[in-house]
Amino acid sequence: MSTAASRLASKVANAFGPIVVMGVSGCGKSSVGERLAGYLDCPFVEGDSLHPAANVDKMRMGIPLDDEDRWPWLDALGRTLGAAGDVVVSCSALRRSYRDRLRTLAGRPVTFVFLQGDRALLAARMAGRQHEYMPLSLLDSQLATLELPTGEKDVVKLDINQSLEAIVAMAMTFLAARKRNADQTS
Repeated sequence: MSTAASRLASKVANAFGPIVVMGVSGCGKSSVGERLAGYLDCPFVEGDSLHPAANVDKMRMGIPLDDEDRWPWLDALGRTLGAAGDVVVSCSALRRSYRDRLRTLAGRPVTFVFLQGDRALLAARMAGRQHEYMPLSLLDSQLATLELPTGEKDVVKLDINQSLEAIVAMAMTFLAARKRNADQTS
């Protein structure tokens, strides 16, 4: 752990609540989420692991998911956010309605870390990795579905065109500031 991340982890630890690392496929949700969870000493839940088998089969065949496919998955993720103490979850959370559903089901404040990047970088990342069922052909459908989290105060937007460590450090800075503000108002 970097020195800066270590200092920030001590400021954020203890009752920071659920965190969702969000964005389209290839943005680094799992890598950032795992690293954040490690720094914060809490569980990491890979959102893809909660997809129903029918969703996985559709995506494996290159068929984009629709809202009806996503609701059961989002419900499972929302229950996870509500049941676990401090937890970091990866989830695309592409639309505002999806994020609102996660907020409602969590029953407590959720912080979203939105990883954003341009299509060329995302495509290059997807082409350079092995994923069980998420083909590059689905990137455009995810980008088309994405509703940028504009005006959502519980979301930090981070550019993925930098090192993993830099992204995590910026997320930790946001989390520390958010926790400090919450502590001052309570």
